[in-house]
Amino acid sequence: MSKYEEIIEHVFFNNYKKGATRVSFNREELAKASDSLKFEKIKNLGDIPYSFRFRKELPESIIKAAPKNSEWIIVGSGVGLYEFRLASPAKISPTNNRQKIKIPDATPEIVKKYAPGTDEQALLTKVRYNRLVDLFSGLTCYSIQNHLRTTVENVGQIEIDEIYLGVSKKGAHYVIPCQAKSPGDRFGIVQVMQDIEFCRQRYPNALCKPMALQFLSENDVAILELAVEDNGKMFTLSVVDERHYQLTGKDEISEQEITAYCQQE
Repeated sequence: MSKYEEIIEHVFFNNYKKGATRVSFNREELAKASDSLKFEKIKNLGDIPYSFRFRKELPESIIKAAPKNSEWIIVGSGVGLYEFRLASPAKISPTNNRQKIKIPDATPEIVKKYAPGTDEQALLTKVRYNRLVDLFSGLTCYSIQNHLRTTVENVGQIEIDEIYLGVSKKGAHYVIPCQAKSPGDRFGIVQVMQDIEFCRQRYPNALCKPMALQFLSENDVAILELAVEDNGKMFTLSVVDERHYQLTGKDEISEQEITAYCQQE
């Protein structure tokens, strides 16, 4: 195992009791675990839980300690404070059998030339130029910030790929935090939970609609609206709505397809 895996495993089992649905720990315990395992001093201890929240899988021993059909996740509970909590599922992916809705590609040609590919930045760019958040949500939306890094009370440091504000035809205001993923990645419940809490604290009078964006291919984009429920013992991640869009040239959408889309209204 890696250094981070050994430390997080040590901390988990030092606090875990059979049947527990949450396991609390703090940054000081990470330092003590590192010393106990005789590792050199780690400068950024916060990177250990951050890695397992967003980048790495937990050690196999911790995974096996979760009840059937559930997974352990790490959530922030304050500055330097964390909890292992149960989730089902902890991560989710777009479905494979969705109809692709053809949209005339409004991405400028010069942008396609110099910002090709399927990375997260290319995805955010195409979603913005084609107003896919507007189309998906049925709202008039405006991007106000991307790659936001900030600190949320009782959560800790967070990062949001892009934030939109939207207004409905009845005048209701929405805040839409978006997480963007490259093909093959999965959307994590921890990210959705922190996005919701950020919106609750920063925009208390607006309705929060967390969205997940993913390239299926260079011109195919999946958008999901996600929700999280907490019954006190376990978090549940669910899909509220999902659409797949195909960005095409104007001549690649047939009259029959346009008629079919109109009949679905």
